[in-house]
Amino acid sequence: MNIDDLKSQLKGCTTEEGIHLLDVYIADHPEDDEAYLLRGMRHWGLQHRSAAINDYLSAIRLNPESKAREALRAANEILDYRNTDLINP
Repeated sequence: MNIDDLKSQLKGCTTEEGIHLLDVYIADHPEDDEAYLLRGMRHWGLQHRSAAINDYLSAIRLNPESKAREALRAANEILDYRNTDLINP
């Protein structure tokens, strides 16, 4: 199975099933940075923030030009957001 076959399979399954498929794929293809990005995005959707960030970082370690850089930047922006109106009413 390659990453394109995996993407096709992911379209018809739940987020949890997708994570399981990605776990199996990554076990067989630990060098595929795109698989880590895809799993990270699913973890993020389930509110598993640290697992998502770890997957993004794994993808970036494998490929510094990975699209995971943008996902990590967006995740950090979300986590760093502060509403100053709520802090100082």
